[in-house]
Formats: sequence, structure tokens, C-alpha cells
Amino acid sequence: MAASTESTAAELATIADNIGEYRSRVAALAEAHIGTDRDDLVGAIHEAERQIRVAERGLLRAVKTA
Repeated sequence: MAASTESTAAELATIADNIGEYRSRVAALAEAHIGTDRDDLVGAIHEAERQIRVAERGLLRAVKTA
């Protein structure tokens, strides 16, 4: 059972790392549009980045629990 839990924790940690990288990439996409007339796009990107951050934190909590 412990090996299975360790494997699950390792997989969750890897996924959380990948999601963290995607979060950074998504956030960077907003930079080019800040200060333009595309506040709608910037807002949508920031909201997506926030939701990805929530998912990342959830996965990290699962890693700690595993």
C-alpha cells in the first residue's frame, strides 16, 4: 500500500510541476496586452491563470496528504 501511495504522490507532484509551468506560460501571455485596449483579453488570461493556480494548489495539497 505504501508503494502505491508514494507512486501516487510522485505522479501528483509531477503533474503539479507541469501545471505550474503552464500557469507561468499563461500569465506571460497577458504581458504583451497589458496597457492596450485589450483589457478583456488580459482579464480573461488572468482569470485562467488564477484557476490554474487553484488547481496547482489542490494537487500540492493532495501530494502532502498522500
